[in-house]
Order: sequence, then structure tokens, then C-alpha cells
Amino acid sequence: MKKLISVQDLRKGMYVAELDRPWLGTPFLLQGFEIRTDEQLQQLRQLCEHVYIEEKDAPVSVAIHRSIPDANNPAQAHTLWQQTIGLATGKDSLHTIPNTGTPTARYRDLAPVEEELQQAVEIEKSARDTLYTVLDDAKLGRSLDTPTAKKVVAQMTESVLRNPDALVWLTHLKNKHEYTALHSLRVCVLALAFGRHLGYDSEKLAILGTGALLHDIGKLHVPVDILQKPDTLTREEFQIMKTHVSSGLKVLENSPGIPPVALEVVGRHHERYNGRGYIFGLSGDLIGEFGLISAIVDTYDAITSDRSYRLSLSAADALKIIYEDRHSAFHPWLAEQFIQCMGIYPIGSIVELTTGGIGVVISSDRRHRLRPRVALVLMANKEKYAPTVIVDLAEMSHDTNGHPLEIKTVLPGGAFGIVPTDYIPIPR
Repeated sequence: MKKLISVQDLRKGMYVAELDRPWLGTPFLLQGFEIRTDEQLQQLRQLCEHVYIEEKDAPVSVAIHRSIPDANNPAQAHTLWQQTIGLATGKDSLHTIPNTGTPTARYRDLAPVEEELQQAVEIEKSARDTLYTVLDDAKLGRSLDTPTAKKVVAQMTESVLRNPDALVWLTHLKNKHEYTALHSLRVCVLALAFGRHLGYDSEKLAILGTGALLHDIGKLHVPVDILQKPDTLTREEFQIMKTHVSSGLKVLENSPGIPPVALEVVGRHHERYNGRGYIFGLSGDLIGEFGLISAIVDTYDAITSDRSYRLSLSAADALKIIYEDRHSAFHPWLAEQFIQCMGIYPIGSIVELTTGGIGVVISSDRRHRLRPRVALVLMANKEKYAPTVIVDLAEMSHDTNGHPLEIKTVLPGGAFGIVPTDYIPIPR
């Protein structure tokens, strides 16, 4: 239940569900957030006079309250989930997820990123073509070509197992006018890379990837003017937007060959750890491992992509948001593991070195996350390198003058006019 209050009465811990002005143009990335800092309080008091808060003990919405009498009751919520998508008991990923520890390192890179990129480019093109075919089939009510979709996910899985950095690099090639389709492809890549980090075997990765590739298929039934609205959605529009989850489940339920547990990604990628997500209002581990993973990777790609209502943020900023929202929006251990998976300095980050030079992170040594490979773009005097110089910080700790060589800071996206995708290490 939402409650209108003055911004002067706001306190830390309150959940802001709606502003008295459009979200567009405010510093707040997510439409709904928990107040956690004095800075957020100050920003709200400067921008607004009143806001709507969501009382913590209230259900997320009236619709969810009717569907789930007690969303925090594991037996009731799990039974509802099974009834809704037809899962047999024990066929989803519901189990206790660790809160501490590090996954056992199961894989090592089998190919350098430059070599794998040559194959990844072809795989990504095939996956894109397949996804557009599947979307057209769904739009026209035809049977989905699930064997081809599963085949292309298997190819992406094999590439990620050889070296995940190659396909992750290609997720930086974005077009906001193709957001819905290419977002699904990027979420698939990110989910596979994360699953690899967690030590999943190839079969489990393929199921996770299939669900991720198709997770937003229900958006085909959402009006384009709502999908591309350059302003905050009204309550009625948001209710329509939320239907993409149930629509997607309905499409895929009737598609042969889709593993039942893959539907967990489709049905739960908007659930949140604190129970404030949709459509089931599930919370904690009850969301299931695939649901919790998909919530993280879906949010990460959304934040790092240009949208109709805001510009993208850098990968480093997105990881900071996910870290800050662990415990509330995201499973704390999985959030921290995702940050480790992507690296402190994610691929494509623009960085300043201790020498004053500026570069782009082009690959990451999983054994030495603080010392990735960097394409040097600008010298200390900010003159451009010609040609670009590649340094491997894992092997080079000092420059030619004996000065320590390491990353000093991550710069905002677009700093110095640098376009990171210009430095994708594909042999020319």
C-alpha cells in the first residue's frame, strides 16, 4: 500500500515508490528504491515536495496480494509458482544459496580473447538472426523454432567456456532502437558468463542461457508507445508493462523443447530479494537461483544501456549500484559473485593509470583481477597513442621509467570522447 508523505518526513529505510515529478531528469536510476544514505534524503528534499512510500509490511500490489495470500510462506508461494507454469515438484532451482565462500574454479580460459572473438562474432550474428526469427514467430502466433534457439545457446555456451570475455565484449555494441531484442541477447551472454563463474556444467548453462535468451519475449504484447515512452510510466501503463512476464510464460509454456526450469528466468527476472518485485512477490531464496541470477544480469544490462528515458551508465557504476542494493533488491552473495565475475575493472571500462595515461580495459586475467590488459589511448599529456599500445598489467608492474604502473581510477563513460568499442581486440 502506497502512502503520500512530505519529503521532510522521509527517513532512511523507507521505500520510495513514486515521486511528485517524473523520474526522468532525476539522479535516481530505478523507479522505486530504498533510502539508504543522507545524500538520497537531501536529493529528494531538493527535488520534491511529496513522494509516495510503500509501507514495508504491505504487499507489493493488490493483484499480487490476491494471487499470493502470503508471499513469504515458502509452501504457498512455491505451490502457486508450480501451478502457474506447470512445474513438477523439484524441477526448479529452488534451494538454499550460500551467503559466503567462493565458487570452486572449474574452468580456465582455453583461448586468448583475440582468437575467440573471431568465432564469437559469427556466433553472435547467428544468435541475433535466430532471436529475430523467434520473435517474429511469437508475434505471428507461430510455433517457436526452439531447436534452433537451443542450438545457438549451445554455441554461445561453448564460446563462453573457452573465454567469456569475447562475447562479453560484443555486448557493448548496442543500439537503443533495438533494445528489446538485443537486450535479451546480452542478458543471455551475461547469464552464461556468470554461470561459468559459479561453476555450472554445460547442461545447466544451456538451460540458464535458453531462459535468458527468451526472458523478455512477452514484451511483444506490450504496446510500443509504452516500451519506448521517454518519461515515467503511469500506474496503468506500468500494470500493462508487468504483463510481459505472464505473456512470456504463456508463449513458452506451449513451446515444445523448452526446459521447465528455463521458465524460472522468464517468470522471475523482476522478482526482488526483499519481496518488492513482480509478478509473484517472492522473496529471498524462494525466488530460486535462476530467478535471482536473471534479476542481476537483467538490471546490469538495463543500467549500462541507453534507454528512451535516460542515458547509460558505465559498467563500474552499474556494479556499484548492484553492490549497494545487495540484501534489498539482490541476493547478497550472488551480487558479490557477479561483481567478481565482471571484475573490479569490467571490460570496456575507461581507466586512468598512475602514469596519467588513459586507456580501455580489453580483457581480464581471472587470477589477477586488479591487473587487466589495457589498450592505452592517451599519453600522460593527453596526446593520442598512434598506434594504440597494449599493456598487460599482470606482467608489467612498472613503466619504462621504473614508476609503478597500475590503475588509479575508473573514469565515466565517454571520458575524453573515447568510444570503448573502437578498441575491441578483433584482428583487423
